[in-house]
Amino acid sequence: MTEDSIPNKRIFKDPVHDYVEYDPWICSFIDTPHFQRLRYVKQLGISYYVYPGASHNRFEHCLGVGHLARMMAQHLQKSQPSLGITDEHIRCVELAGLCHDLGHGPWSHVWDGHFIPKALLGTTMPFLFEIVANDLNGIDVDKFDYIARDCHAVGEKRNIAMTRLIHSARVIDGQICYDIKDANTVYELFYTRFSLHKNIYNHKTTRAIEYMIMDHMKFARVYRCAEKYLHLTDDLFHRINMTESEDLAPARKIIDRIQTREPLSTGRLQDHGWDDKEFCQAHITPEAIVHAAKNANLEGLTVDHVIVDISKMHYGRGVDNPIYQHEPNGDHRVSQYDNCTDSSPIVCRRAESGDVSLLMPEKFGELLLRVYTKEERFMGLVQTAISACAQVPSYAGTNTPATEAPSTPTAITSALGLGVPQSRAFKTFRANNPAIRTNQFTTLLHHCQSRSPTRNIITKLEEDLGVPVSSWT
Repeated sequence: MTEDSIPNKRIFKDPVHDYVEYDPWICSFIDTPHFQRLRYVKQLGISYYVYPGASHNRFEHCLGVGHLARMMAQHLQKSQPSLGITDEHIRCVELAGLCHDLGHGPWSHVWDGHFIPKALLGTTMPFLFEIVANDLNGIDVDKFDYIARDCHAVGEKRNIAMTRLIHSARVIDGQICYDIKDANTVYELFYTRFSLHKNIYNHKTTRAIEYMIMDHMKFARVYRCAEKYLHLTDDLFHRINMTESEDLAPARKIIDRIQTREPLSTGRLQDHGWDDKEFCQAHITPEAIVHAAKNANLEGLTVDHVIVDISKMHYGRGVDNPIYQHEPNGDHRVSQYDNCTDSSPIVCRRAESGDVSLLMPEKFGELLLRVYTKEERFMGLVQTAISACAQVPSYAGTNTPATEAPSTPTAITSALGLGVPQSRAFKTFRANNPAIRTNQFTTLLHHCQSRSPTRNIITKLEEDLGVPVSSWT
């Protein structure tokens, strides 16, 4: 065997892409403390507390994105020599995919940062940027990898033909386009993204734990310099638990609640129309909820006890159908090409009726409203108050500012004192929204408390033994 025939590439066995190989130059970046740190930052962050299979890290995700970035760049180089893509361009795109998540902090997007190297690419080939992070239409190899990897980890049986999309990619008019035959695959990509965001990334318990972390983990301020940030990973929980500092006592208490499955209590989960955003932001606020509940029997509820979480759920491009999205000037963001004949020129065009399945949803965006309470004793009260907040009187010719709480009721219409003025005409928001209607299966009494079975067992053990669980050794 000659020296030139000795393989000098490192091969990684990946559960999604099978065997992934990198040359020594790329490996020199992988073998740095900055990249190795990603082994200790979970891809889905706090979702691991809800989905035990979601234990994969950003290390393997970045390996996958770099692999797919190189694959697409090589495909464009081979299929369209006229583009002038060089091996140096391919290396830069590959490195961009590999390093695109270096800035992520602990618990994924709870401590969000983003880094994509853009050196050497210049502005002569803008489509190269679209390979890793496509701000134009959201179709890029980062999405290809995390959708496939996250579905695999949490047990979602989805099979999107990512490799087919890569090999159908073609640059036309300076933009990456895809074969019109793959329009349904592109649509499926956006739908799967929506499904993951709604059911996995924004799971109610995941969001509850994230708010607990953001509210109490004040120790983050000590990691402002790059040298310390290098050691900022998901194991921060364990390091804090090992300390005896009084300053970190509140943080240890929160970690104990997370580990003993005592997250924030969920007072209400609702789906709302995209157009209800302004109404929700103006009238379903912590201030409005406390205002509506102030005359109730349970005392002590304050604004600090309530968290209102309004998340936009969509297919990646707001309320627009992602297949038909376009720029304000009429240019198409998702462009397809038709390669039926060899004689006709290949041009970009938007998918039309008949190119994509007609079984499309009526709307492509919605709001997901969750209201959390920091103390479980307020759960039923907060839920009742939310329903009252939805019955906002409409004043002719008057617009209530988004930051202003609803006016004080002049007449009480419920036993709890959560009513609204009878003399006012109500908005149709509540009546037309099934999520806010009274439901005998989900509505709680105002004095209801919700405790996890685990917490009930632990409380009983603590009472019997006379010592808290946190003191057990």
